[in-house]
Amino acid sequence: MSRAVEKETTTTKSSSHHTRKGVFVPTFLVVGGAAVLGIVNNKLLADMSMNVFLGSLRNLGWLYQLLSIVTLGLIALVTFTRLGNIRLGGPDAKPKYSFATWFAMALTGGIATGVITYGVNEPIIYFGNIYGELDQTGVEPGTNVAAIYAIARSFYNWSFIPYAMYSLSGLIIAYMYFNRQKKLSVSASLIPLFGEKVTRGFWQNLIDTVSVLAIALGLASSLGAGLALVGSGIESIYGIDQGIVLWLMLTFVITATFTMSAIKGLDRGIRILSDINAKIFYILLILLFIMGPTVYMLRTSTAGLGYWLQHFWEWGLDPIDLGGEALVMWWTLYDWAIWIAYAPLMGIFLAVISYGRTIREFMIINWILPSVFGLVWFGIWGSTALHWQQKGITDLVATIKESGAVAGLWTFLSHLPLGAVLVPVVMVTLVLSFATAADSMTRTIASLCTSNIRHDEEPPNWQKLVWALSIGIISFVMVAYAGGEQGVDGVKYLAAAGGTTVLFLFLLQVISAIKLFFVDPKTKADTNR
Repeated sequence: MSRAVEKETTTTKSSSHHTRKGVFVPTFLVVGGAAVLGIVNNKLLADMSMNVFLGSLRNLGWLYQLLSIVTLGLIALVTFTRLGNIRLGGPDAKPKYSFATWFAMALTGGIATGVITYGVNEPIIYFGNIYGELDQTGVEPGTNVAAIYAIARSFYNWSFIPYAMYSLSGLIIAYMYFNRQKKLSVSASLIPLFGEKVTRGFWQNLIDTVSVLAIALGLASSLGAGLALVGSGIESIYGIDQGIVLWLMLTFVITATFTMSAIKGLDRGIRILSDINAKIFYILLILLFIMGPTVYMLRTSTAGLGYWLQHFWEWGLDPIDLGGEALVMWWTLYDWAIWIAYAPLMGIFLAVISYGRTIREFMIINWILPSVFGLVWFGIWGSTALHWQQKGITDLVATIKESGAVAGLWTFLSHLPLGAVLVPVVMVTLVLSFATAADSMTRTIASLCTSNIRHDEEPPNWQKLVWALSIGIISFVMVAYAGGEQGVDGVKYLAAAGGTTVLFLFLLQVISAIKLFFVDPKTKADTNR
């Protein structure tokens, strides 16, 4: 077949797809309505989001924690047993992407601006007990033990548990699509529990709508956090005051970046942007490791690992009562809400790029290596910040108290030997970091709103544009009008709302995965191939 005929055939096939109105319309009404409400009455939107945030994490914290531990154990069993030998797509399936490219897309598609935003700020906030995080822990702020605690808690929040959530959703969707020939949808992941009826009619639309709604709100939250962080950097480094105009300009630049990448598609846009973003991450880690207090990094990280493992069950099963709201609700449970909000649709993206890989390879790329990356990132960035704080090189605690939860990064960077170079590089990296998550998720949202689309087909560009604009508008409104004490409270409320909408769906996915991989005789047969 000639290239011209092949292109014509593909175009004809893609044009036969139509919009899934049962998913697109209700989701757009909620997301678009939130954007309009934010413009017309931003206080009402912030108050509604805050009530969902406080109510869900206070009342359902126990469920978030139990789910996180069960998910971790389930993923470990799948990875290190014979199930890990199953190849996604069947024994003869061949992968499309190299390991390096695959890892770059998986890594940067999931973390968005998170590690850059909090790699310095989160450990310092714990260390200085800035919002009361240590009040119920028995740890004295500003001590060596507080530094180890800060690294340990950051390790816990940014490694194996959250990536297990992504991996579980991705694995069950990939296996049902590639090995059982079911639809590429969130609803198909529940077939082991409810049968084929869950992929038809009302139930399919409801499940996929909830998933799209959650990821749209989660993306708006991540973009909002990125706006707050870049805005604080421009203000502290270049003396340009944060405000409506600056945030609007940043929203335009970031939204335009990820929209263009999404429109170019998986291979011509997302893959290239992810590769660039990942390489910048690697370079930043190497530079800081060389410039920083290397011995202190290694010592604090090692002690932090020990402290984390020692307190694993206490932290993992604490719904709020042991650590208190300032620590558990505003950090760990908020993190779990964000990751769960992303999990179903992130799972579709991870599934799409995993064809031809074994389940064990899938887990290495999507669970183990990203978790190790999180440990290394916080071990290097967080330890350096803590060392400087303890030695009096710079007062990051005072910076955050004065300018908000995301402000410490820029003071930190300005004290590095190459600070004048690294500050703009990190600002660009922040834009790329959000773009590499948003382009993949915007594409996935559009795919889920399109009928009968294959994993290697692109959804309509107009849908990508609609979702991108909606996400950009909501994030701008929440940052501009709902900053709060930490400077990012508004977007935290929004993110928790997204996590709450998908919490019970994720619970069903966990139960479905248990039945699929440990009870279903067809899966057992696949392990023997």
